[in-house]
Amino acid sequence: MYIQLSMPRLTQACPFTLPPYRSSAITTSTMTPALSSTVDSLFAGGTGILGPEGHRSGIFKKQILSQVAVTLNGITGDEHADKRVHGGPEKAVHHYASENYQRFAAQYPDIAKDFCLGSIGENISTHGLTEKNVHIGDIFRIGSVVAQVSQPRSPCWKIDHRFGVDRMSMFVAKEHITGWYYRILEPGFMSAGDKIEFLERQPGSFSIDDFWKIQLSHRPALDELIALAAVPGLAADWQRRLTERAKWMQKAGNVDSAG
Repeated sequence: MYIQLSMPRLTQACPFTLPPYRSSAITTSTMTPALSSTVDSLFAGGTGILGPEGHRSGIFKKQILSQVAVTLNGITGDEHADKRVHGGPEKAVHHYASENYQRFAAQYPDIAKDFCLGSIGENISTHGLTEKNVHIGDIFRIGSVVAQVSQPRSPCWKIDHRFGVDRMSMFVAKEHITGWYYRILEPGFMSAGDKIEFLERQPGSFSIDDFWKIQLSHRPALDELIALAAVPGLAADWQRRLTERAKWMQKAGNVDSAG
């Protein structure tokens, strides 16, 4: 059950074909990573007007068919309207699993045609890399770019307004299908069809899915919260927020252990 907002939905026909859903073979943090994929599509673009209130947003992306340059701040030519919460070195490039669109279509069948690759605002679309097998701090080579997973995307109201569906952002958060951001360690170039090569995993890291399990828990285990905050490569803002939460739990005596 969902409530559609009183605003126009996307009307443009989906120009991309979504791949059939296949569950990933790697779903736990205990397995040795053997991750690789290919860039299926790249997206970037300027800002547009979102919703009747006239908010400007960078969620509107266009498919890029040529090679793009990637700097420390992201794909050249990609724009963000609210730079307080979007863009910058710690959110340089957003990667999203194409499998997640199948879950949107199943949850919201009346607007399934609107779920096009790129429509949630991602820069990179692939199949096979998901929130369950990609970890905070993972390092990949994408084309000639070396990128490190810095944090998950935090879904907000702009997703609701993009598709005209109330609380869709809450569904994204609840299902942990947020995608993730990269910081750029080595600028370079990438294009659709480029190989994505897994290079390194940090000790004691957590998957994006596990990150959300801990973060969204009403009463997370203190040792897990502390361990998550300490993962090498996690964005400094999340390190601070998780550490402050752990300190508050210790002070309030609201402490559980994962063991």
